[in-house]
Amino acid sequence: MSEIKPQFKKEYYPINDELRTYLEKYKRVTKTNVFYDDLLRFQGAIDVFDKNGKDTLWIRVYYNEYERVEIDRSLKKIYTLLHSDGNESNFDFLNVDEIDFCTFGNSKPFRIKVRNILNDNYTHFYIKKADASRVFGLELEHILSPNRINYLVFKDTLIEEHILGIPGDAFLENNLKNCTEHEKAQIAKQFVKFNERCMIGLLGDMRSYNFVIIPIYDFDQLVYKIRAIDFDQQCYEGSFKLYKPFLFKENYLYSKLVQDKLNQNAIEQYQNEERSVLVKRLSDSETRIDDLLLAMKNTQLAPKEHVEQLKEEVYQYSLDIEFKKANSMGEVVEAALNFMKRNYKFEE
Repeated sequence: MSEIKPQFKKEYYPINDELRTYLEKYKRVTKTNVFYDDLLRFQGAIDVFDKNGKDTLWIRVYYNEYERVEIDRSLKKIYTLLHSDGNESNFDFLNVDEIDFCTFGNSKPFRIKVRNILNDNYTHFYIKKADASRVFGLELEHILSPNRINYLVFKDTLIEEHILGIPGDAFLENNLKNCTEHEKAQIAKQFVKFNERCMIGLLGDMRSYNFVIIPIYDFDQLVYKIRAIDFDQQCYEGSFKLYKPFLFKENYLYSKLVQDKLNQNAIEQYQNEERSVLVKRLSDSETRIDDLLLAMKNTQLAPKEHVEQLKEEVYQYSLDIEFKKANSMGEVVEAALNFMKRNYKFEE
């Protein structure tokens, strides 16, 4: 399998008035005293290693004592806004254990670990630069996938909840060998459906480290789901191949599971199932998706040459003339969703 690579380093696209209006309407906007740029003013850092002593490429950062007090309080506030109603009465029971900074990738996020000192339960959330394409990716995931996304935006700062699961690359290395043949067939099925969602919604660069495998116990069996965790490459790349997870060499073993466990009839069945249920989700969220597409069509999400390349390649794939008429990534997504609605039905 030849290696598929993004053509250019992802550009940053700020949130414009149209997108901000959408976010306000659907309660995604909040207020906080700490911004992404504030967290960049750390005074020192150490490398973070995993339990096997491997460098994670994250660093644990430290701040001046007089700044840390205010930062901790602001991060606790963010935690309560993300997971509750913003009430500060529980602040005394919360502790900000760690602030980690990711040194690679486009978004360069901060990962915050907040612990409840009463029972030692903890959770993480992320603070990133509020890139418009990333926000659209989160919203499309929320509407089109079986998953719900919890995030907030304040000016140019994006706050995302942590998505639970085993990173796809770690699963291949540590977990796949312990799966039964039936479980491998389940994973193959879910990978087919995941590929359809990414391709239709134009979520790019879904290499194995950008999605997670979620094991779920169900009576006497273990079932698996696949969920995206990185939305940086939403509607950016010009090559249609980059929106197809099965083509990445990092996902070769997942693609091989599909080849080994599913015949062509089963693959087509699962593709049709995912497309049909996607149409049902569109019907259930008609006003919201219309508002989102309106904002997308009024926001630049990629260089013009990427739009021209992509709409031509998707036209060649679908033979739908509506893709030829698209003038923006938002219009390409709109054409894709309309194509689904015309060609796939959800049986009541």
